[in-house]
Amino acid sequence: MKRLDGKSALITGAARGIGRGFAEAYLREGAQVAVADIDLAAAQATADALGENAYAVQVDVTDQASIDAAIAMVIQTVGKLDILVNNAALFDAAETVDITRESYEKLYDVNVAGTLFTMQAAAKQMIAQGHGGKIINMASQAGRRGEPLVLVYCSTKAAVISMTQSAGLNLIGHGINVNAIAPGVVDGAHWDHVDATFARLEGKAPGQKKAEVAAGVPAGRFATPDDLTGMAVFLASPEADYIVAQCYNVDGGQWMS
Repeated sequence: MKRLDGKSALITGAARGIGRGFAEAYLREGAQVAVADIDLAAAQATADALGENAYAVQVDVTDQASIDAAIAMVIQTVGKLDILVNNAALFDAAETVDITRESYEKLYDVNVAGTLFTMQAAAKQMIAQGHGGKIINMASQAGRRGEPLVLVYCSTKAAVISMTQSAGLNLIGHGINVNAIAPGVVDGAHWDHVDATFARLEGKAPGQKKAEVAAGVPAGRFATPDDLTGMAVFLASPEADYIVAQCYNVDGGQWMS
């Protein structure tokens, strides 16, 4: 028997990167997976590539109506929601004196409010179903400490860790386990964007920041999405039924807690 047999999962930001890696892992473990993304065409292409137990859902986590519609689509398609992975997020960086309200509000709208209100909508559905569920929020090593040019992003991920703790303590009474994963540096389009941002801010050559950061990882390399899937499957499975309000570092040894 597979660990997620018969389970229904919704993963935001799943058209690519970490979210897609999680979708692939959940499908291997027997789940039906809603590949949710603001880019419906990309979500559909990913769902088509992943096979018959994956289906595309459009979601804009800054829009409550869109969140509610995504949950409704999961119920219409599968009949229930057992697992939510809050993966959608944005990154930006700037000198503290150059942070704009526009950047601040955009990151908080997606990374904090998006996580909160998608979690809330999923929890309401799970409570109505009456058999609990699993919610996994994507934090970051950036939420464990500050970084000189990443004030806003770091603070959003610290908020995700805090929300995971509070929601976890509140929702476990309904049989809903809320936990988080804090990745370190994960190779892919996200870090290509991060590298380009630091190249602009620090005057580095393209790829230089990425190489410097990779050299500082105790494990000796960047992560791939596959490095995170074991924890994502574990936290979604019955093996994690007694784990509540925790944030797990999956970062090659960059942070110890």
